Amino acid sequence: MKRKFSHVIVVGIDGAGSFFKDADTPDFDRIFADGAVTYDALASNPSISAECWGAMLLGVGPEVHKLNNGIVSSTPYPVDSPYPSLFRRIREAYPDAELGSFCDWNPITYGIVENNIGVSHDTATDDELVPVVCDYIRNKKPDFLFMQFDSVDGAGHKYGYGTAEHLKRIAEVDVLINDVHSAAADAGIIDDTLFIVIADHGGTNPGNGKGGSHGGWTDGEKYVTFAASGKGVKHGIISEMNIRDLAAIVLYSLGIDAPEFDEQGWTAQIPDGLFDDADIPPYRDISHLTGAAPRISKVPHTSELI
Repeated sequence: MKRKFSHVIVVGIDGAGSFFKDADTPDFDRIFADGAVTYDALASNPSISAECWGAMLLGVGPEVHKLNNGIVSSTPYPVDSPYPSLFRRIREAYPDAELGSFCDWNPITYGIVENNIGVSHDTATDDELVPVVCDYIRNKKPDFLFMQFDSVDGAGHKYGYGTAEHLKRIAEVDVLINDVHSAAADAGIIDDTLFIVIADHGGTNPGNGKGGSHGGWTDGEKYVTFAASGKGVKHGIISEMNIRDLAAIVLYSLGIDAPEFDEQGWTAQIPDGLFDDADIPPYRDISHLTGAAPRISKVPHTSELI
C-alpha cells in the first residue's frame, strides 16, 4: 500500500471528552478548519484511561487487550504480544523509522508500548513536556509521534468535567497543541504530516463543587473529540467512529497494511468521511461487541481511581 504521509503526529488529550466544542480553542479551530472533525467518537467501554489508550494504540478493544490502569502501571507491555502496538507494527514495516512516545501519564509508554524497539520517550507535566517534544520534532522529524496531555483529566477529576475550570484547562492546552503544530512547521514537515488530536474519554459533573469521575457510559463519558488535518483529509464531520480506529488511521497513513477485521481481535477501521479514497471499505458497526450501543447510556457512572 502506498504511503500517504511521511509523518503522523497524534496529540492525545486525556479526559477532554467532547468538551473541545464548549471551550475557547482558537488554535484547534484554525488547525482543523479544513480538516475532519467529530465530537461524537466513541470511547472504549469502560471509559478508563488504560482501556481507551490501549484500544487506540493496539487496534483492539478492552475485551481483547485486557489492560487496565493497574496493569499498565506495573507491567511492561509484552514484547511478543499477539496484539502489537502501532510502534511495533511501524518498526517492522520501516526498520529505520523515528518513533516517539512522550506522555505525562507514563504508564502509556511503559505498559502499552514495547520497550525493545527503539522508541524515543520522555515524561513530564504537560507544560514541561511540550518544549521537549517541540525540540524532538525539529531535530528528529519523527515518522510517528504520539504524545499525551494529562492535565485536562486532572481538572475534570478535581472540578468536574465540563465545568468552567475544566474548559479553562482545555483552552490552555489549546496553546500547547499549537506549539506542537508550529514545531512541525518549523521542521519543514507539516505539509507531509497527518496531524491528529484525540481524547480518550470524558467524565461526569456531579455539581456542588464535587469532582467528576469516569468509567461509565453516560454521554459525558463516552463521546470524545477527534480531529485530523493533512493532505487528502476530507473537510467535514465524521459521522461514526470508535477511538480504536486511530490504529487503522495511522497504519493507512503510513502505507502499512492493517490486519484483517476480526471480531475476536483487530477491530480498528478507517471512518467514513475521513479520507478522500473510494477504496476504503464501508464502516462496520461494532457496538454489539462490547454492549457499547452508540446512543444508549446503560451505566450512570463509576469512578476511576487516581
